Amino acid sequence: MALDLSDGWSLFPLGGNTGTAYMGTKASQKVFLKQNASPFLAALSMEGITPRLVWTKRLASGDVMTAQEWLNGRTLHRQEMREQRVARLLHRVHHSQLLHDMLLKVGGRFTTPAQLLTQLRPALAADLAQHPLIQSAFASLETEQPQLTKAHYEVCHSDLNHKNWLLSDRQRLYLVDWDAATFADPAFDLGALLCEYVPLEEWRRWLLDYGETLTSELIARVNWYARVHCLRVIAESYHQQRFQIMNQHLILLEKLTRESVTD
Repeated sequence: MALDLSDGWSLFPLGGNTGTAYMGTKASQKVFLKQNASPFLAALSMEGITPRLVWTKRLASGDVMTAQEWLNGRTLHRQEMREQRVARLLHRVHHSQLLHDMLLKVGGRFTTPAQLLTQLRPALAADLAQHPLIQSAFASLETEQPQLTKAHYEVCHSDLNHKNWLLSDRQRLYLVDWDAATFADPAFDLGALLCEYVPLEEWRRWLLDYGETLTSELIARVNWYARVHCLRVIAESYHQQRFQIMNQHLILLEKLTRESVTD
């Protein structure tokens, strides 16, 4: 799609799933451009969660282009996701009143345990649905759904891939790509991140770094959402024939299911 910013800006597509991100250059200036970004971006910038918002411009087509500060840096390595700075930034996200108010203002959706289970079941191939462990996991998930009320839901990123964490050359950490933001139990984010990046024996330490008291109720909620995440990855990996990843999550699912019974 051709975009005309005028004013001498040159645009270079950055790829990605949506095809709406660009590097913009003008003389010695360089910015990160996003087409039709959510108004939620302004709050993220104000909180220092994402790079600074520089300007917003409506194009002749009616599309809106936002420009953010271009930062030299890199995405996090997988092992860096275990660090305290990741936990603390995520805690800031989950406990920001400004982010909560802005996402509510722009019509942010809610994600509930029941919705997650409804979406998950048809995603499982028939062979997987007959697997004894998966059948057992589904049964326990249905009976153990967290009862946290929507009044206690917070802003969740819901796509905490290590490539969405940007570390600037000044060692400032940012969390980017907020297209999937939702209101949910914070344990929704926590369970997914822990599954993918933190060894099971370090989960309690990481949650302490995050900044929460380790109550049995919190542990149970994180465990529940972690099991849902495992099932989602198992379903996706099966369809993609990535069987090593599928088996790793089956092993973790079995451990988490066993822990949910003994806790």
